Amino acid sequence: DRPHRIRITMKLAASLLLLLPSSIAFSPPAFTSRGKLCRDLHILGSATETTGTGSYTLDGEKIRGPITPVGNFVLVRTKETVTASAGGILLPDQSKRRATEGEVVAAGPGRLHPHTGVRISCPVDPGQNVLYGLFDGTQIKYNDEDMQMIRDDDILLYYSGPMMTLENVTPCRDYLLVKVEKDKLETDSGIVVAASVTKDLEFCQGTVVKVGEGRMCSTGEFTPSPVGVGEFVKFRDYAGNDVKLGGEDFCCVRMVDILS
Repeated sequence: DRPHRIRITMKLAASLLLLLPSSIAFSPPAFTSRGKLCRDLHILGSATETTGTGSYTLDGEKIRGPITPVGNFVLVRTKETVTASAGGILLPDQSKRRATEGEVVAAGPGRLHPHTGVRISCPVDPGQNVLYGLFDGTQIKYNDEDMQMIRDDDILLYYSGPMMTLENVTPCRDYLLVKVEKDKLETDSGIVVAASVTKDLEFCQGTVVKVGEGRMCSTGEFTPSPVGVGEFVKFRDYAGNDVKLGGEDFCCVRMVDILS
């Protein structure tokens, strides 16, 4: 009967719990206002953390222990948005762009390839800084700090140190860092078009200055880039992500978007 089945199930569950290491305590999924975060986060804590010696919050609600990203998710502490232009002029609030730089707080072990089952490890470690796409990730507030949960595929560049420079950045995996070449535009009659008119145009060519490890294949190995440092390349329209380093314009482009 049903009560008998319930008693058997509870006994089986109790016996399985005895097999778990005593230092680890698993909590049920934390359903917050952002229910989709339950797919991205795994909340776990040690036995000492569950006794009240540690305090953790997610979007203003207490959780049992620290966040540990699963798969290829990366937890990033976002840096403050830029409040001044290169000339020192303070920008109004509506002109500030959302932060896309941050420090890695925690990183998952990497995702499993869907066909081979090979673990594709995460390219960054806690403590490193990353640059990611403007619209990538999910914003959360963890321990009253603004953070972003992104995938390792969203990372354009990573670096160590307080600020991003051309010398310390490394393109992530299959990304290339291209120094954009902005040619002067002329009309059919030979009149040079003013820079103020062309400032919003997308320039899709330039010189490769840095190359990532390569594109990850199903075996977990890297396929090297088809182009090298110093080569001039053209890439697909709107395929790149604009980056400014040392006052110069660069673009992060995936290897598959290189045309020639």
